Amino acid sequence: MSVSHAEAAPTGRRLEVAHVSKTFGPARVLRDIVLHIEPGELHGLVGQNGCGKSTLVKILTGIYTPDPGGAITVDGRPLALPVKPLDARAAGLSVVHQNLGLVDDRTVWENVRLGRFRAAGRFSRRIDGRAEREAVEAVFDRLGARVDVNERVGELSAEDRAAVAIARAMQDYQPGGGLIIFDESTKAMGKAARGRFFGLVRSVIDGGASVLMISHQLEEVVEVTDRVTVLRDGQVVETGIPTKDIDEAGLTRLMLGRHLVTHHRVDSHATDEAAAQVRNLVVRSVKGLDIDLKKGEIVGLTGLVGSGAVAAAEAIGGARQARAGELTVNGRKLSLKPRRDSTQEFIAAGVAFVAERRLEQGLAAELSVTQNLTLPRVRARGSRTRIGGSWQAEETAAMIKKLDIKPPDPHKSVGTLSGGNQQKVLLGKWLAGKPELLVLHEPTQAVDVGARHDIIEAIREAARDGCGVLISSVDAADLAVLCDRVLVFRDGAVVAELAGELNQDDIIHATFASPDSKGVAR
Repeated sequence: MSVSHAEAAPTGRRLEVAHVSKTFGPARVLRDIVLHIEPGELHGLVGQNGCGKSTLVKILTGIYTPDPGGAITVDGRPLALPVKPLDARAAGLSVVHQNLGLVDDRTVWENVRLGRFRAAGRFSRRIDGRAEREAVEAVFDRLGARVDVNERVGELSAEDRAAVAIARAMQDYQPGGGLIIFDESTKAMGKAARGRFFGLVRSVIDGGASVLMISHQLEEVVEVTDRVTVLRDGQVVETGIPTKDIDEAGLTRLMLGRHLVTHHRVDSHATDEAAAQVRNLVVRSVKGLDIDLKKGEIVGLTGLVGSGAVAAAEAIGGARQARAGELTVNGRKLSLKPRRDSTQEFIAAGVAFVAERRLEQGLAAELSVTQNLTLPRVRARGSRTRIGGSWQAEETAAMIKKLDIKPPDPHKSVGTLSGGNQQKVLLGKWLAGKPELLVLHEPTQAVDVGARHDIIEAIREAARDGCGVLISSVDAADLAVLCDRVLVFRDGAVVAELAGELNQDDIIHATFASPDSKGVAR
């Protein structure tokens, strides 16, 4: 993309990071970082989890103080270090963090305007709710997004939650300047939503703004960014590579410092023995769903937002209340309607659910790796006087080794781990119990290529051991390499069943095909 706004800054650069480092105790997590972003540029930043991407963003936004000796300038104007949030806002720097930072029990307009509320009058302390709602509606109109500003954020879909966070970051945008950082902001969006999102981003860039996009989706980075910078182990290994000159494999090699074995389809481990049966599931838009799953079989559930695929997976895994339905696992019948102690019944029956939002729904950030990994089995294996013991140490050591959890410290609090290692802990928490049925929602979302490799291998190993696996995902590449079958949902019903030699193009076509299209395998 041509850069046409260089005159906006004396240096010709929107952002210049020079020799920025960061040390925590004895560990130096960033070393001499150099990064340049031009006006009107979409710049990618990639690297494995734990390489320092989030630390750099937190320095840019004033959460962390860098080591002495570095400098950060925006449009040629130095920012005092540590960066003050008001200075960052004045310089036009905003960020949409990976966890979005939303308050679930507040409305959309309250989340967007938080920290910017205006009084109803000159001498009034009352917030002018009508004016605030109108201001937020204007932002969404500019974004081309349809979100009810009075809806509570906790009730929104993942795509709409991302839209709220993006609206909050972009409300102060002024044409001709500004830098917006998107930290994994598209991770919960489907293909169509991502297309709309990047159309919006390009229109903002055409007005002179710049964007720094952090993403684990290397295909996305290569497709949409102008240049890309690669971090590895806290250092820049390549800066400002034109993405027209590199592909995903090249980025992977730079990120890892080695070649990564690409996943291919493997032979099915499905047997003739039933692992689980779902009968007459009624949840959200899904009505009367039946699914049969064999031991060792991996079945994918996919569809557009609101199709019913996610709701079905969550209900089968015991994480969502269904209006009707029955699950049979290894001969044991479980009602899918809500009732007391249902969670313990699911665990006792060998049902494990790996949630998409790991910190909100699957892990206790303040607890250690050991405590998180062993929590589901404490009641069964502990005693009244002592919940822990050698079994906890053995389980933890086995999972750390199996999943290559880093750092390999069982006492480390999970909240201090990178996203990929948090996901490994969440998966290990359930794999350690040797489940009969493993249900996963977006198991490789927002993890780097190395962590994805380890997670895919662990899922395959569970299937080899006879576990039935259900995967709810919009990632066609994951579904193609993992699944024996893929069920495609639309409007609460399964409209296509794909089997045999799966490929991501067929999955994408079935997902986005018009309702009256023909030729999709059933």
